[in-house]
Amino acid sequence: QVQLVESGGGLVQPGGSLRLSCAASGSIFSIDAMGWYRQAPGRERELVATMRSGGWTSYGDSVQGRFTISEDNARNTVYLQMNSLKPEDTAVYSCNAVGRLRVVPPRAFNSWGQGTQVTVSS
Repeated sequence: QVQLVESGGGLVQPGGSLRLSCAASGSIFSIDAMGWYRQAPGRERELVATMRSGGWTSYGDSVQGRFTISEDNARNTVYLQMNSLKPEDTAVYSCNAVGRLRVVPPRAFNSWGQGTQVTVSS
């Protein structure tokens, strides 16, 4: 009932930048948090960045200072600006959103996007 559509992945050289977008749609009453996770081959999924309602943000240690998460509340969209990219940032990046559905009675949702590939290579 909540769909997340990601865009912005691709191939970039080390040191380059990319901007990911994730738009949520559906029967949304409220969004408590939206964020990005990534998973590289042979590794567990890890937190990249998350933003809670009110603007509180959290970043994974490996991206702190290089990545910035932001949001457009009116569009239920979250962005991930990735700068100074490194080969070890190569992974499938997935968007996640948690909140409440616009149903009676309200109930929680926890939705994932389909993922977008980010490859950092020369």
